[in-house]
Amino acid sequence: MKYYIGIDLGGTNIAAGVVNEKNEIIAQCSVKTRGERPAEQIIDDMAAVAKLAVEKAGISMADIEWVGVGAPGTANKATGTIEYSNNLNWHDVPLVAMLVERLSCPVFIENDANAAAYGEYVAGSAKDAKISVMVTLGTGVGGGIVIENEIYTGFNFAGAELGHTVMVVDGRPCTCGRNGCFEAYASATGLIATTKEHMNADKNSIMWKLCEGDINEVNGKTSFDAMREGDITATTVVDEYMKYLACGITNIINTFQPDILCVGGGISHERDYLIEPMKKLIAKEVYSRDSAKNTVIVVASLGNDAGIIGAALLGMAK
Repeated sequence: MKYYIGIDLGGTNIAAGVVNEKNEIIAQCSVKTRGERPAEQIIDDMAAVAKLAVEKAGISMADIEWVGVGAPGTANKATGTIEYSNNLNWHDVPLVAMLVERLSCPVFIENDANAAAYGEYVAGSAKDAKISVMVTLGTGVGGGIVIENEIYTGFNFAGAELGHTVMVVDGRPCTCGRNGCFEAYASATGLIATTKEHMNADKNSIMWKLCEGDINEVNGKTSFDAMREGDITATTVVDEYMKYLACGITNIINTFQPDILCVGGGISHERDYLIEPMKKLIAKEVYSRDSAKNTVIVVASLGNDAGIIGAALLGMAK
């Protein structure tokens, strides 16, 4: 049996898992990222959590074929460097060399959303698709495109940054330096910002009760939970969020016309409360609405495991 390590470096957590040749995670561990720290400290933790996962799996590093890492930002596979990550404030971090030094094992890197998209393409909801796109709704909005087993990255490894297409000119500031990005409205961070705006305008909203009167406790579930309790303001928040989300995904479909588009990330856990209303909005606006074939939109089946599995399989990607 062959084993691989997949490391999913996120803005909130570092997760590592041991994946076997059946694309199954047999052991995993995670720690908080604490992204404000120097890159060296974060990479120390990446190596440590990988070793813990291996120990938990009951094997040794000698049994590992390679390590794959999905990291936010521009991952230059040719140099092994994270050239830029706006969410971690990384610039030209030699991630591969630093992990090889710590793990004594071959290391492959890829953008985290690309890695998750590859995981879904190989082992999840997009399996057997000719062209697949994955949109992850987490701290940011990630995008990944896989075309016939090849991860699309553009000539400079910065392609598929779908979250950084502008939806609202001169809109909300985005961490990438632009204003009005898809990410600023459709990520969990964007949803939380919208929720807070509406809560401040309605002090009687159930959302205040759900966060025990502390607006800093608002999360990506707050508006959806209150909507399910019949709160009108929360329903307005969700409707506004859905409008931006559907607009962004319609733009993506109009550009790539993939066989399958997977929606992943924390907000995707809302499942039918998210996907079904979104599909209805997209069906009205997508350019191909009168076509005999249209993109199938699904929730990513691997869930939070997509990043780990996709990263672990990077050694097999074109």
